[in-house]
Amino acid sequence: MSRTRLPLAALSLASVSALALAGCSQSTDASKNTGDTVASASAATGKKPAPFSAGPVKVALVRQSGAGDYFEQWGNGAKAQAKALGIDLTVYDAQADNAKQATDLSSAINSGAEAIIIDHGFPATIQPEIDQAVKKGIKVVVYDVETPTKGVVSTEQDDASMAQAVLDVMSKDLGRNAKVGYVNVAGYAALDKRNTVWAKEVAAQAWKQQFKVGKVTDSTATDNVPLVSAALTQHSDVTGIFAPYDELAKGTVLAVQNKKLQGKVKVFGADVSNADIQQMTAADSPWVATAGTDPSAVGAAVVRTTALELAGQLNKSSVEFPAVAITQDFLREKKIQNMDQLRAALPALNLSQVSTADWISNVAH
Repeated sequence: MSRTRLPLAALSLASVSALALAGCSQSTDASKNTGDTVASASAATGKKPAPFSAGPVKVALVRQSGAGDYFEQWGNGAKAQAKALGIDLTVYDAQADNAKQATDLSSAINSGAEAIIIDHGFPATIQPEIDQAVKKGIKVVVYDVETPTKGVVSTEQDDASMAQAVLDVMSKDLGRNAKVGYVNVAGYAALDKRNTVWAKEVAAQAWKQQFKVGKVTDSTATDNVPLVSAALTQHSDVTGIFAPYDELAKGTVLAVQNKKLQGKVKVFGADVSNADIQQMTAADSPWVATAGTDPSAVGAAVVRTTALELAGQLNKSSVEFPAVAITQDFLREKKIQNMDQLRAALPALNLSQVSTADWISNVAH
């Protein structure tokens, strides 16, 4: 979400100065799962290269997590993949405190870590520490953080593909010249990229955008309900609303239901998680389509990317994770209730072939 990056879930979400949870955690153990599982890792067949051939490799994960279970699943995948690789992972989570993330990053630099993964963050706050880490020879891999520092590996969801996938469904459902609403927030890189695709689609479909509202807070879903409700009071004739972040979509859904417009107004979101699936498949839910990546698979793939960079085998400066469209009809038809079932039904979510090698034990999702 920096142009700060955002979860977005999945967002791929992040300036996260407005995204809040509870304090910092440091751990070397994978988290307990919360409704979706991270299964056993596939066996590695190749010989481990340095530095992995010499025993556990110390890596720091410096996070700026936000609301929703996207971030928890992302962390679970990262921790499980680290364990499978023999990485000694220390996790810091500033959880909405930008100054604390800078302090956490300084601590990670001084911890003896051979690599640092930065998961979301406000670039203006942490850029000095990113530069310092690179100067000290520490490998730095960022997820949804924009930085100009050479030598940093950038990883992210493909936000353009995410927006386009769900907007293709929206254009098919609504047709041309439809009256539409928009719930989004400027200033977050992930959402800005999704906004660029939205603007092109509005022009291409000759849609009439009746309103744009939205804000990111420590209770994004709840705090957007009155904004969208007020917009719907003035523009109850819209037939569809695009809310390209799942917490924004959740608030939009509640507003549509509060106004009793679920039979007339369709909601199109972005990102996917257990909670999103439950809301999309609920009776009378107006949330008819989303697009996303599997956050657990993404977290694991970022750790594999870091391992390849440490081993000198990545040979690229950026890695993107493509998104897939997920419709309410598909979820209901397949009786999908959680991420485990979605992974089984949609193999395209599996990122096991991204950032891998024969010496890497890939975590199964």
